[in-house]
Amino acid sequence: MSNVKLAVVFYSMGGTNYEMAKWAAEGAKESGADVKVLKVEELAPQSVIDENEAWKATVEATKDVPVATSDDIEWADAIIFSVPTRFGNLPAQMKQFLDTQGGLWASGKTVNKVVSGMSSAQNPHGGQEATLLSLYTSMMHWGAIIAAPGYSDPVIFGAGGNPYGTSVTVDQEGNMVEDVEGAVKHQAKRTVNIAQSVKNGNQ
Repeated sequence: MSNVKLAVVFYSMGGTNYEMAKWAAEGAKESGADVKVLKVEELAPQSVIDENEAWKATVEATKDVPVATSDDIEWADAIIFSVPTRFGNLPAQMKQFLDTQGGLWASGKTVNKVVSGMSSAQNPHGGQEATLLSLYTSMMHWGAIIAAPGYSDPVIFGAGGNPYGTSVTVDQEGNMVEDVEGAVKHQAKRTVNIAQSVKNGNQ
């Protein structure tokens, strides 16, 4: 039986969602998945990025990470999205990436992809849940299978208890408030396990 192919697709300004993407990749690899960690294309002008040290540092830290393409989505059996919240919604960079997958969607190539989402914000109620629900609305249009973590493991409670997907609060210094590494890895393993079941059923 072939391994699950997982794409971890992230957008990150301050590094939080990149870190979560890397943890997801680690958890998925522990479950035997073939993993690609991918970023979405930045839309902000370089002049704006240069004015924010954390943003500038994240762009530098992720400069060698490949930019996600439609080919990556077609390749993947499963996709984990890691995004910050923007006014309770997806960042424009991630939204544009999803919006440009119309060709795949129209040809039925997004159907039965197993998907899961993670998010972050500067406040505990800063829109993480709404962001994930917004993501999942798009995924329903894709015909994807949503692998939300629910309360499938006690580690989720220690990470804030978000049943829609792991979310974290980031303080003014850019540090994660909750310890979410275990929850992220559990969510990734759960996503891979569900994708493996779907893949096995289709073989």
